[in-house]
Amino acid sequence: MKDLFQPVTTGVVAALTGFASSFVIVIAGLRAVGATDAQAASGLLALCVLVAALCIALPWYFRIPISFAWSTPGAALLVAAGAVTDDFGAAIGAFLVCGVLIVLCGLWPALSRAITSIPKPLAGAMLAGILFPICLAPVTAAIEQPLLAIPVILVWLLLYRLAPAWAVPASLLVAGMGIAVTAGTGWTTATSVVPSLVFTAPVFDPLVIVSLGLPLFVVTMAGQNVPGFVVMTTFGYRPPPRPILVGSGLATVVGSVFGVHGINLAAITAALMASPEAHRDPERRWIATMSSGVGYLVLGLCAGLATALVAASPPVLIIAVAGLALLGALVTSLTGALEEPRHRITAIATFLVTASGISVLGVGSPFWGLVVGGVIMLWLGRGRARRAST
Repeated sequence: MKDLFQPVTTGVVAALTGFASSFVIVIAGLRAVGATDAQAASGLLALCVLVAALCIALPWYFRIPISFAWSTPGAALLVAAGAVTDDFGAAIGAFLVCGVLIVLCGLWPALSRAITSIPKPLAGAMLAGILFPICLAPVTAAIEQPLLAIPVILVWLLLYRLAPAWAVPASLLVAGMGIAVTAGTGWTTATSVVPSLVFTAPVFDPLVIVSLGLPLFVVTMAGQNVPGFVVMTTFGYRPPPRPILVGSGLATVVGSVFGVHGINLAAITAALMASPEAHRDPERRWIATMSSGVGYLVLGLCAGLATALVAASPPVLIIAVAGLALLGALVTSLTGALEEPRHRITAIATFLVTASGISVLGVGSPFWGLVVGGVIMLWLGRGRARRAST
């Protein structure tokens, strides 16, 4: 029993950290693309259940700490995609297509290699462009809702210095306390407090699939699955790509009609559960991922309450909390995008087009950011190749 204490507690902490640090982004993203409160609660519940199933099944079978999470960059993309569609059925269709593409990556290694070989400056700059407007929200909230937002920012800043893992959960707690004071307790009796799965029929809108489904697939693969494999390799594990990609893709497909936008390998929490923090014996660390799965099942019961809290909040305050949670991801993506001096103009162009939020021919800015960045990279690369040849 003593031998189980460390991995079990590590898994529970990982589940709590993963849920508390990003559920706000998930709910805000689903609502941005047209979900009702009940549909958003359904999406969060389905995500918890399916993540739990994968975290329990695959580690048990392979006896290595394979851990899963929902796509946080994908949820951020949904927040930014509100201008693309407010038809949740069309968003569901895009989620389903994303899941199918992830399955194909598992079954067809060439596709996986093609996606993961998207140049780092393009992938990083596109993700940074998606995150940038969200990360501006704390500044906006401090001006529009100073009494609510400034305490949240100060608590986040204090704990980011002292205990970074708890900075976002604590800032969310402070935001909830502010909401309770200003909105009363009526939100706790909302019908969506008790979560249930809500089926939404997919609508396959080509423009939404291109604007939302394809970028969602790219950021999930490049921003989550690839780092997830790297983390596992860092700790000496060799996770099998096919069952991981096929399993997470199928989970996304099955859950899409209930509001699941994307499931993938965990990265940050994976580093916790694959490290000696989970257990001194590498062959026992898979227990941590299984316990995190059980933790996600329990947390799924809180999906309705979490959605009701978000619904009762000033939108700018919720996006501000999400912005604080995503600052680290913004720094990482910008650093990766600008790492190579010869690709910095390409990266900045991709970033600016994506962050602009433009929509051309009904197609959103993340797609056009990749297109513009790719064209500039090819053009500048061709010029360098000519100079080198002479």
